[in-house]
Parts: sequence; structure tokens; C-alpha cells
Amino acid sequence: MKSAQYLLLPGPTPIPLRVARAMDRPMINHRGPEFKAIIEEVTAGVKQICRTQGNLLIYPSSGTGGLEAAVVNFISPGDKVLAISIGVFGDRFAEIARRFGACVEKMEFAWGSGADPEQVRLRMEQDVDQEIKAVLITHNETSTGAYNDIKKIRQAMGGHPALMLVDAVSGLAAIELRMDEWNLDVVVSGSQKAFMIPPGLCFMAFNDRALETQRKNLNNKYYWDVSLGLEYLAKGQTPFTPPISLYYGLQEALRMMLEEGLDSILQRHTAYREMVRTGLRAMGLELFTADQYASNAVTSVRAPGGIGANRIRKYMLDEFNTILAGGQQNLDDAIFRLGHLGYIRELDIISVLAALEITLVKLGHPVELGAGVREAQQVLMRVHGDRQK
Repeated sequence: MKSAQYLLLPGPTPIPLRVARAMDRPMINHRGPEFKAIIEEVTAGVKQICRTQGNLLIYPSSGTGGLEAAVVNFISPGDKVLAISIGVFGDRFAEIARRFGACVEKMEFAWGSGADPEQVRLRMEQDVDQEIKAVLITHNETSTGAYNDIKKIRQAMGGHPALMLVDAVSGLAAIELRMDEWNLDVVVSGSQKAFMIPPGLCFMAFNDRALETQRKNLNNKYYWDVSLGLEYLAKGQTPFTPPISLYYGLQEALRMMLEEGLDSILQRHTAYREMVRTGLRAMGLELFTADQYASNAVTSVRAPGGIGANRIRKYMLDEFNTILAGGQQNLDDAIFRLGHLGYIRELDIISVLAALEITLVKLGHPVELGAGVREAQQVLMRVHGDRQK
């Protein structure tokens, strides 16, 4: 008998039944009062998750569309841009800016690590003529399972006037981010990660400083135009036809998130990270990312020698209907990735670790059955004990 699917990707993530039921509602007029009430509620809700009182627009797109929206609204052709990259998605943000005419300087750090705030500080101090107009950075690098300490990096920029644009597509609501308190200018996120709804919506929050830059922006844009988006938002509408069912889902998902509380959500994701990493180490596996950079959203694991990551993933899929992510680019078949964000439950993690132990034994890697599960259970017991205090 085929078991229920375990989807442990860094996106898309599982959909709660409450959200699925909410999306199964009849269509309404996207220019009418019902949709106006929905867009006002979800805009306010996403702002709470971003911890901002600033501006926020919701676009029908993937997270990459949101990154493009950030570039075409806040970076003009010829602008000098510093792109900080720790992996595939940091490179992508830089490439989008390059294609829209920015002069991109890329500051690269080893995959599996986070950016060094001290190196950022030194580079910004060197820019005595303040030629750098924007800094691009990824909050959570899903290709490696590492995250950047956005707060420290923003502090490292000092008083430099460059805008800070943050790709928080997979990090928001899994790893702490405080937009206003940390003085972040633009934050982009996506629906299919910690927000627990299907792919198809992205969120772009931006402060008034960024908006002032946008008003003088020289890039071509139509669909992504912030001015148009704000004009329609004031009427409780979107400029173009919205995916109404996804708005239903977002409304319900935000209600669930706010019921749980953002601090509790972040603590839960931290606990998931510790369960996964502790369990994997107990199996004798090597983690790709050091603890100081380890993401709350996804964990990358080096495949044991002679087996190959894709073989492990195939066995997990064929035998246990469990879907893990593979490595990207030069990490293909070298690592596999376990996503643990959004609507993942504690027992999902325990079950997948148990299946992984069996998989490793079957493929010839020596593992004591139950070793990883036992250690993850110990983490879980400590978490439950802390909750009862």
C-alpha cells in the first residue's frame, strides 16, 4: 500500500486542511467589496509577519517575480549595485539586476556559509563617493541550507545611503526578520514557503525611502510598477486580475499564523532545525552547513561516500513516498536537502528520519537503526519540557 506523501522540500510546502478548504470557495468580483475586505486583511497580515508599518504589495507571481519587481522599481540602469551571494539564489538576484542594466559587483562567500559582516563593512567604507546605490542579499539560501545574519550585515553598512534589498522568499516566518527595526528598505517573500499556501503569490514590502527612490527610477516596468500597485491598493484592488483562490488561502493561512503567534512560529522552526541536525549527526552523516549558519528552513546533507544523494532520494521516494530536495549546480548528487518549514509537524520529522535510517542501511551505509530518531526525540522532549515551564 502506498503511504501518505511526506513533502520535505524547501518549497512548495504542505498545505493545511484549513487552507485547502478556504481556497475551495466560489469566485467573487475582484473589483467588489468582498475582495476589498480580503486584500485589506491580508496586506495588514503580511505586514505583521514582516514586522513593518511600511508599504506592501502582493503580486501574482513566484518569488523570482518579486525579485524582478524589486530590481525594476528601485534600481535604475547604470546604478552601481553590490550583490552579496552565498549560493544559487544570491547569484540569481545579482543576475536579475545585471539584466536590467545595473553595474553589479558581486561579493561571494563560500557555499554553506553566511556573508561576513566585517567584509561588508570594509567594502562600504571603501565606497567614499557613495557610488553603490543598492545592496542585494539573500535572507535564507535554500540551495545550501545557510542563512545570512541580516541584522548584522545591515549594521555593517553603517550610515551608507545605499538601499538594502532582501530576498526573504524562503526565510520570512522561518528565520527572524524585523524590517522596520533593522532598517531594511525592501523585503521580498513568497507564498509557497512558510506561508503554507501554493505557489503563485509574492509579497514586496518597502519603506518610504525606497518609495522616494522609485519615483525617480528610470527602469522600464508595467506589470511590476509600484506606483500603479499602490494606486489600486488604495481602492482595495489589484491593477490586474488576481488569483482569487490564492487570496482565500492566504487569508486563512495568516489567520492560522497570527493565532499561533510569530514568536512561537520562529521557535517552532528553530526546534525543527535542531531535531533534524541532531538526528542526522547521530546517523553519522556530515552536514553541509556549520551550526552558526544553519537555516531554520532547510538542512543540507552530504551524501555518504559511494552512495550518491540522488540514489538516496530515489529510494526514499520509491519506498516511502518521501520527497527530499537535491543539490543544485555543482552540488547535484553531492548533497540532499530536507525542508522543514511551514506546515511541517514534529512527527513528520521523526517519521522521515526513521525512513532515512532504513534507506541508508539498505544502500550500505552503516547506521544503527533508531539512533537518529532517538536523538531527535530527545530534542523534542526538551522542547516540550521548555513549553511547560
